[in-house]
Amino acid sequence: MTATNETTPAAGVVPRERSQRPIDAGVDIGHVHLRAADLDRIRDFYVDVLGFDVVFHRPDALFVAAGGYHHTLGFNTWESRGGSPPPPGSTGLYHVAIRYPTRAALGDALRRIVAAGWPIDGANDHGTHEAIYLRDPEQNGLELCWDRPPDEWPLDEDGHLTFSGRRPDLDGLMAEGAEAGGGATPAR
Repeated sequence: MTATNETTPAAGVVPRERSQRPIDAGVDIGHVHLRAADLDRIRDFYVDVLGFDVVFHRPDALFVAAGGYHHTLGFNTWESRGGSPPPPGSTGLYHVAIRYPTRAALGDALRRIVAAGWPIDGANDHGTHEAIYLRDPEQNGLELCWDRPPDEWPLDEDGHLTFSGRRPDLDGLMAEGAEAGGGATPAR
């Protein structure tokens, strides 16, 4: 195990506040598991529109993934079959961020969403990453994003993040997506 410098984590961002007992720098989010009302709607969106693979499916659970992972997203109806989304103003999950490995891959995701006629809530260039915001069929918030390399992240003179809020170049993103996706428009 390698030691991390106490003032500058591996990514180069200086935290504004450090834990007295910091978590291992290699920790990440392995998967997200959500309650669902209708697994068919979920499958249609995550598999047919976004392109995830089904790795496990039974009547009350669906696990989807990319790249052979055991499951990136899990959905179940164990306590929620036929249920409704949480009402506005309630606590809980704000959104799940699905991170694409390249800008072109994010562009391909945008092309898929547009081709499917899926509504988009917004888009932002945060400086650290470009993001597209939308809701899945169960009204879970999604952020589809691509991270810039850490050495391009906007930092102030003390090394703290200074997120920006610019409008991303969606036309350029779509063009890169066309190149990555072979120019084919996905069917729905």
